Amino acid sequence: MRAIEPPPADSGLRCAAALPHALPAMTFQVDMGLDDAGRTVAIDLEELLATRLLVQGNSGSGKSHLLRRLLEKSAGEVQQIVIDPEGDFVTLADHYGHVAIEAVDYSATEITRFAGRCREHRTSVVLSLEGLEIDSQMRCAAAFLSGLFDAPRDHWYPALVIVDEAQLFAPSGAAEVSEDARRGSLSAMANLMSRGRKRGLAGVIATQRLAKLSKNVAAEASNFLMGHTFLDIDMARAADLLGMERRQAEAIRDLQRGSFLGLGPAIARRSITVRIGAVETAARSTSPQLVPLPTAPAEDMRELLFADLEDAAPAPPPPPPPPPPPTANQMLADLARASAEAVPPAEAEEEPQDHEPVIVDVLRAIIADADSAARPIAALFQDFQVRCRMAGVRRPLLDPPGFARRLAAARAGIFESLDDDWADALAVARDLPDDMLGVFLLIARTARDGAPCPGDETIADIYGTSSLGRARRVLAYMESRDVIVPREDLAGRRSIAIPQLGWTTQPAEPA
Repeated sequence: MRAIEPPPADSGLRCAAALPHALPAMTFQVDMGLDDAGRTVAIDLEELLATRLLVQGNSGSGKSHLLRRLLEKSAGEVQQIVIDPEGDFVTLADHYGHVAIEAVDYSATEITRFAGRCREHRTSVVLSLEGLEIDSQMRCAAAFLSGLFDAPRDHWYPALVIVDEAQLFAPSGAAEVSEDARRGSLSAMANLMSRGRKRGLAGVIATQRLAKLSKNVAAEASNFLMGHTFLDIDMARAADLLGMERRQAEAIRDLQRGSFLGLGPAIARRSITVRIGAVETAARSTSPQLVPLPTAPAEDMRELLFADLEDAAPAPPPPPPPPPPPTANQMLADLARASAEAVPPAEAEEEPQDHEPVIVDVLRAIIADADSAARPIAALFQDFQVRCRMAGVRRPLLDPPGFARRLAAARAGIFESLDDDWADALAVARDLPDDMLGVFLLIARTARDGAPCPGDETIADIYGTSSLGRARRVLAYMESRDVIVPREDLAGRRSIAIPQLGWTTQPAEPA
């Protein structure tokens, strides 16, 4: 923005600037308003395309008015792309031919496609994010900016990309949105401001709070328009960006609404104050204005407030909370019960009378499968039921807990029923977690048979892990529960006793 002497009436603003600090080349000057001396202040459009712009001011300072003035005065000279979180700039479509896109009606993929077509056809658009939650606004803005950024090289035409309320899309810290939405939006904004120039994209971002805007995004702007600011932290950020001392930056606090302090290669080489001129279009939302209150008596107002309350239908009771989801064992039991009820009586009578051999054969087949150790217990129970049906048994032979006990025993080499010979061993292991039952039964079978103590690799395999350290921790847990007593002799040979049963394994040579 440059303060220039008023040009001749027939010359317009497309001319060489008259002051010494102006660029000598012919360019287009965007008339923004007047400075304190009543001179016209303009933005060098070509310089702006190369150096980007940051607008800052507290709510009510006139940021949206400034952006609207910039858009109106440069319409027809450069493509304009507006990301509008409140839908205020869609009114440009009626006067200047912008295409308004209501993002709430489209998917992220369609928004990205719109962005590519905007670059291809050089169409000025307003992307309205009104009606979207902040998380969805960030995702939509990221998709749109990425579509602009990823356009083919043949479509890299110059364009102004105006982002209002930029602190929403490039927050300085963690926001109350999902982390992937925050990262995607912040990355897209950083690309626009740091790498967009080579692709013809000139970022113009406006924010209420500099302290809430990412430093990496704000630092890429070379031109600044600062409106009135009150918080000390924002004053300090403004002083850093403008290269001012703190006392000079405090002048921003005294700016009137609609006045901005400008600095930058497209504005002026020294700070200059400008009061933004009038605009032709208006936002859909306006600032609140005082209107007369109703003058009706208090009794009449009371009747209006409480009229027909007795006749109003009572509010429906809230729906009952949904039932808790069934557990895996409940679902498996229900499936098994439904399968049994669906079996015709004639088929049920043809089942073998002795089911124990079927259970043993199916368990042996499951254990023989090398992949069974890595499969979850629910999947193995379904496999067990299918194999039983293939053997001619239509009703479930074991419930899920019973199958889990038999499977643990089978992994320990015990395929027969546990009810008789192993009842005492199960009583000893009643306080152990279910996933340790197989390891205990392996030790119990080895101790009862007087065989050498199983090694850590065998215990880890039964437990379903490849970690020898985890296998040792399982033994340590059993020892802490007084279920087993490990012993190691001077030669390093380990044996394990089960005191409550009086069983002890033979010492095993160290691995």
